[in-house]
Amino acid sequence: MTRTFGLLLAGVALSQLPFLGSCLSAAPTGSSLNGTFIGVHNSYYGVDTFLGIPYAQPPLSSLRYRAPQPSNSSWSGAKNATTFGDQCVGYGSDTETTDVPVSENCLVLNIVRPSGFENTSLPVGIWIHGGNYQQGSSADPRYNLTFMVQSSVEAGNPIIAIGINYRLHTWGFLFSQEIKDAKIGNLGLRDQRAAILWVNENIAGFGGDPNKVTIWGESSYVKALFGAGSVGAHLVAYNGSHGGLFRAAIAESGSPISWSRYAPISEHQSLYDNITIATGCSNATDTLDCLRYLPFETLNNVLNSSVTSDDLQYPVIDEDFILQDPTTQLLNGQFAKVPFLIGANFDEGASFTPTTINTDEEFVAYLESDGISSDNSTLAILQALYPDIPEIGIPATFHGRPGTDLGLQFKRAASVIGDILMHAPRRYTNQMWAAHNVTSYSYRFNVVPNGDSYSLGASHFKEVAFVMYNIDGVGYVQKGGADPFANKPDSYKDLAYMMTRMWSSFIYNLDPNDSGGM
Repeated sequence: MTRTFGLLLAGVALSQLPFLGSCLSAAPTGSSLNGTFIGVHNSYYGVDTFLGIPYAQPPLSSLRYRAPQPSNSSWSGAKNATTFGDQCVGYGSDTETTDVPVSENCLVLNIVRPSGFENTSLPVGIWIHGGNYQQGSSADPRYNLTFMVQSSVEAGNPIIAIGINYRLHTWGFLFSQEIKDAKIGNLGLRDQRAAILWVNENIAGFGGDPNKVTIWGESSYVKALFGAGSVGAHLVAYNGSHGGLFRAAIAESGSPISWSRYAPISEHQSLYDNITIATGCSNATDTLDCLRYLPFETLNNVLNSSVTSDDLQYPVIDEDFILQDPTTQLLNGQFAKVPFLIGANFDEGASFTPTTINTDEEFVAYLESDGISSDNSTLAILQALYPDIPEIGIPATFHGRPGTDLGLQFKRAASVIGDILMHAPRRYTNQMWAAHNVTSYSYRFNVVPNGDSYSLGASHFKEVAFVMYNIDGVGYVQKGGADPFANKPDSYKDLAYMMTRMWSSFIYNLDPNDSGGM
């Protein structure tokens, strides 16, 4: 069963504060199998936060390039969980503009629970940040979970929200024959799975229900695998076997499947070999073990260089965590059969289309070079289905034909890319859920926030501030952007109010349409 709801322009400004607010009182506690944590109470928002909680051993030295290992420390008394743990090593503005240190010792999570619910069993949402598997962290202020939690209480559907870190780039997504043989492909995804397992084993000590966990993420776009990438990966991991670790899923801007080819292991092997050469490990008896024991600075300097510029740091079919092509898995019903809320933004394609397409020949060449198709009959069909008529291209907020700054056929190319990358996989996913009698919901977001050009429309990532109820735009200026709600009508705030309640309602009772009144 698939249910669809539209999200149209409805709102004004959103508001959000840092996790650690100025109104503090008695320190809250939460218990895990390892020991007790002390958090911070924010009386203004009515939440307790626990930051920087390790969910696995630090992946250092002999544990670098190994599957995450359960935390083996224990203590008496209580340990502070009042500051963010380090970000995982990544390369990009999302990491660089977050005022939190970066290191390999980064496998931590942050918990936000409503105050006064510590002795209950609340549903739990686990937020998995995007960033193309290259960058980002749960400490990004744009991902402040406080406001959704507060809103869920006001709606009568209280939830606990958790953000997690995981290894990124070639620290978490390096692949080769050596890595395949060691069964440690997709380490970043394995980190996420370990965090989900930690929640399952420990969240009861914080007032959560381990049987009511929803995994939830946005983007981690890569052209070769998984949109809303991580969530999609967990739905098809181990051929859909998930051991009851989660009961539902939310994917913003993506699906479990991909439109593009998977790079053969030979391409990944070339990257791995180049890294071992650049680090001086190529002649080692065990090159993987050599990489494990390199000084951090030595390995980091190589991974953050042109050596890794071939853009192969993403999830792969490793025949262990991901066993086969996810499209085939969905067709055969080999996926986690849990309720699914999935959708995308109206003008997603505008975020991923080059600004160099001016002619029919360049349009076709782009489709070929980006791996969409090299078959002449398929290319002819795509040209017919997506004619060079700007009035029917996207974004619809950009009227007329673009100039050469965007590309004369930008709207045409953006239309086909958005459909192939996001909308068609979303539709297919809903169809497969329905075919296997599993409930799914679908949404489409169509709002242009402040600071975004109408030439790009409601493009990628634009829904995040609305879902998070970040109506003060916390973190956006820090990240080089603009407050999404500044100078906008009250309907923007209304829309954010509705969306955050729909998401929390789905986490609470698996129905986004039972959100306590909107």
